[in-house]
Amino acid sequence: MSSIRVSFGGRRSIIFDPFTIKLWDPSEILLFETLGFANVRIDWKEAPEAHLLKAYLLRLKKEEVKVEVEVEGGRVLQISGERNSENEDKNDTWHSLERSSGKFLRNLRLPENAKMNQIEAAMENGVLTVTIPKEEVKKPDVRAIEISG
Repeated sequence: MSSIRVSFGGRRSIIFDPFTIKLWDPSEILLFETLGFANVRIDWKEAPEAHLLKAYLLRLKKEEVKVEVEVEGGRVLQISGERNSENEDKNDTWHSLERSSGKFLRNLRLPENAKMNQIEAAMENGVLTVTIPKEEVKKPDVRAIEISG
């Protein structure tokens, strides 16, 4: 919400300014979808030159993780994989097993300024880093219309 600060007789007031409201744009909202175990955490940081995603996928190898991008239409980045449980010996007695296992899937809708064909991914020590370079978004041409009458 936008506002204007003004002073009346030494008192400060805030007036709502409806002309500077930034309308909700669904392309700017991140779509997060999780299937499978819910402890896949993703941090998303926007730097001046790129969007940086860090997915915390402890105990996963890069061969068990897939990063895909849908360029046409939805502009969606998909991170998926599978965490398998360890082979259990039937002679062992488990008292607690708190590690999660199974498949996971995360979909993230990318903003308009993402360079879809230059996305890179790297994995080190269980942390997947996805770098999405940014491009300048073209602003629509605005033309003044003369009012007659």
